[in-house]
Amino acid sequence: MHFIYPWVLRIGLPVLAVLVVLMHIIRRKTKYRGGIKAANTFFVKNLDAYKTRKNFYRVISIVLEVCLITSIISTLVLVARPSKKETVNNGTKKRDIFLCMDVSYSIYDLNYNLVENLEGVVSGLDGDRFGICIYNTSTVLYVPMTDDYDFIISKLEEIKKYFALQKEYMEKYTDPNTGYAKYDTEDYEEYTKLQEELDYYDAGTLVNNYIKGSSLIGEGLASCMYSFPRLDDEDRTRIIIMSTDNAQEALSQPLVELQEATELCKKNDIKVFGIFPNRENWSWMNTSDYESDEAAFRSAVEVTGGKYYKESETLSVDDIIKDIEHEEALEVEEVTITKVVDKPMVPIIVLVISVSIILIIGLVMRL
Repeated sequence: MHFIYPWVLRIGLPVLAVLVVLMHIIRRKTKYRGGIKAANTFFVKNLDAYKTRKNFYRVISIVLEVCLITSIISTLVLVARPSKKETVNNGTKKRDIFLCMDVSYSIYDLNYNLVENLEGVVSGLDGDRFGICIYNTSTVLYVPMTDDYDFIISKLEEIKKYFALQKEYMEKYTDPNTGYAKYDTEDYEEYTKLQEELDYYDAGTLVNNYIKGSSLIGEGLASCMYSFPRLDDEDRTRIIIMSTDNAQEALSQPLVELQEATELCKKNDIKVFGIFPNRENWSWMNTSDYESDEAAFRSAVEVTGGKYYKESETLSVDDIIKDIEHEEALEVEEVTITKVVDKPMVPIIVLVISVSIILIIGLVMRL
């Protein structure tokens, strides 16, 4: 047995012992002090009823004193917090999964559907860690790697709202012929409110976009890769689920191109599972060629040993997760954890029994 506050017992028990001894000394000295003595009590003291009552009182007094002392000791033990140290060795096979999303406005439908389907998948995870990175010009670590699935689902719900706002903006307030915003005077207040909500999400992903451009795919993937915790020190199965149309609109030379980013992933044993939009959802905003962007993205994904998917009615996120689960999960290094667990059960039971007996004796003595 281990006590978190052992000084409570070191001080409390000696003080209790001294008080008990003093109580007995005082009781003996004050056994009879003056007053008027009754005559002829000899006959009363020899009565069987008197002897029985006196013995009963003596036993009750001893039991009451023992219970009182026991209850005080139990209270001191509880205050000292009895506990037990437990050492747990964890060596489990788990995965680290990052969702890496290109949040440019050209693929809001793909992103919305992906996030909606992933909510159910995340709730079914068991021990696997999950994180979310979003990028356009710059990258935001939206959810650091964690196994708090309730938190992840709440953030997925939050970002799903972002993609719904993108959809509303593109379909209601953007002219596909010019690419500029359009609104009537009566819609201006509604438009500005929508723009403010979008600015909240866009703020971190459009840093220096007037200089660097947008949809910097390679930088987004590389940033996500370096967001894995302990990338160099820990052997884990690491996977990135990446959604993009690979339609990079760079205004200056990116720090990392897609091919370079996938080579880095391969070097660090990270597999990329890429999801590409179908031709029907290819945005009019893109100035590049659909076939060449798809081929380049597919080739980059396969470099990492991952798998390429194209958006379709038959594509299921569950199928993607099943493919990920087929990836062998490396056993993480053994982690030794020492836990301190409170053990109050025994002193609580003793305290309850002692107090109960004291209450019963009090009721009996009143009869």
